[in-house]
Amino acid sequence: MQAEIHPVVYDAKVTCASCGKTWVTTSTKKELRIDVCSNCHPFFTGESARIMDIEGQVDRFYKKLSARQTYVEQQKAKEETLNSPDRSIDDLELSPRATDALKKAGILSIGQILAKLGEGNASMLEIAGFGQSSLTAVKKKLRSLDFEVPEVPDPPKAVKAPKVVAPEVTTDAPEADAPAAEASE
Repeated sequence: MQAEIHPVVYDAKVTCASCGKTWVTTSTKKELRIDVCSNCHPFFTGESARIMDIEGQVDRFYKKLSARQTYVEQQKAKEETLNSPDRSIDDLELSPRATDALKKAGILSIGQILAKLGEGNASMLEIAGFGQSSLTAVKKKLRSLDFEVPEVPDPPKAVKAPKVVAPEVTTDAPEADAPAAEASE
């Protein structure tokens, strides 16, 4: 062995800061201070179950569980309000002209729009300032919000009779009759 390459070994005094117990061991330091020893550590004393209850892990679990249930209930309530027919027509984000036309006609909620659509497209188109493009936009928005848009067939339009074109009558006589007309003169 080489000389002077090994550290100096001492009989070190070990002191526990928690319980104050001391003992002697060998170490490269003369004195050691530790936070917890086998005399006061909960694992060795059997008090680990008591510490877990003191920390309230069960209580924390129930707190997390109730927070999750509250969150789920809030999400359900939010979804129900999203599909509520009592929502304002402003939530459809239509053009200002279409929104104003509906408000002037007294239609202020999505439920009223659905009722009017149940009467047919013609009833919606009768609203002043509300045209076919607005009707199409309303239906698209309602479907995107998961509303069931009633599809009422419009009454069939009256079939127009085709125009009868009269044959053209010419006043000119055929050329064969022309000499006879000249002879009579």
